[in-house]
Amino acid sequence: MQSRRGCPLDCTFCSTSAIEGRSVRSRSPDRIVKWLAELRETGCRNFNFVDNTFNLPPTYAKDLCRQVIQAELDLNLWCIIYPKWIDTKLVELMRRAGCRQISFGFESGSDRMLRSLNKQFNRQEVSAVSKMFAEAGIERMGFLLLGGPGETKDSVEESLSFADSLKLEALKITVGLRIYPQTPLARTALSEGVLRADEDLLLPRFYLTPELQDWLPVRVATYRTSRPWVS
Repeated sequence: MQSRRGCPLDCTFCSTSAIEGRSVRSRSPDRIVKWLAELRETGCRNFNFVDNTFNLPPTYAKDLCRQVIQAELDLNLWCIIYPKWIDTKLVELMRRAGCRQISFGFESGSDRMLRSLNKQFNRQEVSAVSKMFAEAGIERMGFLLLGGPGETKDSVEESLSFADSLKLEALKITVGLRIYPQTPLARTALSEGVLRADEDLLLPRFYLTPELQDWLPVRVATYRTSRPWVS
């Protein structure tokens, strides 16, 4: 289910704004609930909201949850959240609407790297948001993107330690950042000679800072060994 398109956040590696635009366009919550109700009648109960950021704008997310609750559809919902601009009221509404798990790409546990990726949040905010969902009984799947421009061994270790501190139900780690057209990361890769100007990025290409190319895959593999919830 997709209730919104567009994202104005401009993360350096993300292609959403190039594909969907920067302005957020939302379908009316009553239309979304109508679709859910129609699908519920066929026996469907599990729904994954693929909105790039389910919690933005917060007023819309709360209104949508309220209408899902009011419809009494008895659903299991999954969604993607941006770990900022979230309060306990929204989390509680999401729980009551049937949210069972959230995915959130905090991407790094280093504030320096978060700024490099043009994230609008910091470590402290990620911890606070993660705690809110944990206390509501909603499972959390986090994402780390390691190896981007400016990454160092110290920032990787900081990220891995931070991920441990969150006590997530699941964590996915990507070694290297996929390079998408029309992104700041693509421009960086071009300027550093990682890409050719005529290269077709439909074929996956990844940026991995040269200093970590040998070390990082081994370090992540070692980290995963004793953590079965990490993939």
